[in-house]
Amino acid sequence: MENSSEKCNFEGNKELNASTITVGGIYDMLLDSINHEDTRSVVRLGRVDPTDNPLFRTTTVAVDAITRAVHSFNFNCYPPTVGLPEAKRAVADHLTSNLPHKIISPENVFLTIGGTQAIDIILPSLARPGANILLPKPGYPHYELRATRCLLEIRHFDLLPERGWEVDLDSLEALADENTVAIVFISPSSPCGNVFTYEHLKRVAEIASKLGIFVISDEVYAHVTFGSKPFVPMREFSSIVPVITIGSFSKRWFIPGWRIGWIALCDPQGIFQKTGIVTKIIDNLEITSDPTTIVQASIPGILEKTTDDFHSNNLNILREAANIFYDGCKEIPCLTCPHKPEGAMVVMVEINFSQLEGIVDDVQFCTKLAKEESVILFPGVAVGLKNWVRVSLAVDLSDLKDGLSRIREFSLRHAKMS
Repeated sequence: MENSSEKCNFEGNKELNASTITVGGIYDMLLDSINHEDTRSVVRLGRVDPTDNPLFRTTTVAVDAITRAVHSFNFNCYPPTVGLPEAKRAVADHLTSNLPHKIISPENVFLTIGGTQAIDIILPSLARPGANILLPKPGYPHYELRATRCLLEIRHFDLLPERGWEVDLDSLEALADENTVAIVFISPSSPCGNVFTYEHLKRVAEIASKLGIFVISDEVYAHVTFGSKPFVPMREFSSIVPVITIGSFSKRWFIPGWRIGWIALCDPQGIFQKTGIVTKIIDNLEITSDPTTIVQASIPGILEKTTDDFHSNNLNILREAANIFYDGCKEIPCLTCPHKPEGAMVVMVEINFSQLEGIVDDVQFCTKLAKEESVILFPGVAVGLKNWVRVSLAVDLSDLKDGLSRIREFSLRHAKMS
């Protein structure tokens, strides 16, 4: 094909430009802004990877479980489409251990390649012409990306910083119509770092039931709470409204690279079965990749043998990080943190541009900060809240203090002269 460059019947998909809206794409863009002549280490407050913190190491229980699976030679095979039965049973038992009734059966648990694949499976399963979905603002950008790809219209509801990032409940009914299929709820909240109360979650469930829609409850940060409010799973309200829970081992066990998560259907009335949602989920699982069999085989051991001390020690570290950040943020004139984070591993901070010279938005703020101070923050516009920034707490505490110091120097250097 000597003249192949003159005529080609193919080209890249112009509609696909994920690098501008995905967490990884924006993170890589900011890394490219780093001044490589700066000899200081890069402070990575932009991505939420707990393995960035040397104090966050997974439990030896997980290591032992996967080692046993490897050495057994029983799990070098392809797994079942919906997951290994013993792993599904372990997840179902884990999710219902503190509930009075076993509302989740192993048959209603589907194993996925992390929480991200769970999103990729669920949203196309409920998409139909003209359908829309309610997404939180701010939220997790992959929901918007996947909804757009499967032609689901996106309607945003606000999380209100002045109310501790609670849902703007008054707006939900006005947003929904006869084509609304579901509402996505992230609890504990990423990127806001708040924990919702039992009463607030129940009200969300009641409104969803009234609207005739179901709840997709993203609980990737389940039980990662270190303030005064406990984690309340949305499945507690499944008698009010059908709930699909998304879960993962990535954050609570510090193993994001293992890529293991789940979809769990919490539906005592069997509505997902009657409406064909279960069938569509299985159909979508059959045309995608499966989590590694060896990792699936380690799930029962991890869930049954992980100690409470492992989790409580890690929550103490996150609590200290939240305190350091909240107090340190008060020393940075151009930033305002409306509430001390109480859950997840992130927090949202507002930028006050009236105190800055020559910086007009959050993207420019983050780009210049990366270039001048080798500190990476995540621009709020990428999670739906322009002129805010998202900050990760899943970092070494010394790096967090260093990062805050550099951000303060940056803000003073760019301060508007009075």
